[in-house]
Amino acid sequence: MPATFTACPTALVEAPIEIVWGLLTNFAGWGTFYDIRVLSVEPPGPAAVGQRMRGESGPRWLHLGGWFEFTRIEQHRKLELDIGLSLGITVHEDLDCLAVDVARCRVNYHCHFGFPAGWRGAVLRRVLSRGLTTGPADSLSRLKRAAEKKYAEQIIT
Repeated sequence: MPATFTACPTALVEAPIEIVWGLLTNFAGWGTFYDIRVLSVEPPGPAAVGQRMRGESGPRWLHLGGWFEFTRIEQHRKLELDIGLSLGITVHEDLDCLAVDVARCRVNYHCHFGFPAGWRGAVLRRVLSRGLTTGPADSLSRLKRAAEKKYAEQIIT
């Protein structure tokens, strides 16, 4: 299904690239900083192409489920994943981290949203239009805060 909306936030993170990359490639830890409750990671362990995470988002009483699957992981800090969300919404994300210096990096998100065909997809896109931009930016902001906090804790100890 072709993307019907693309959001591309970017951020300068005041933490080494290794910290950011470690957070991004650990599905089991995503619930500590992203707005998701991790239900399962298969297979468990370090990130690998084909690894899949099931999770939920939203208020605890709503249980908006979804799945995330790594489709590409490159050593030079680039990864891609496919995401399936409730109501037939899909997302293809490609993220990359670029070292600025030893203590900073730039993270680029490229989120390509897809919607069901027909009136249902048009309604979903219209209803969710604001969140299509703010959601990826919020996720990136959460990653940035988590990485900077982890780095600050390492400096103190």
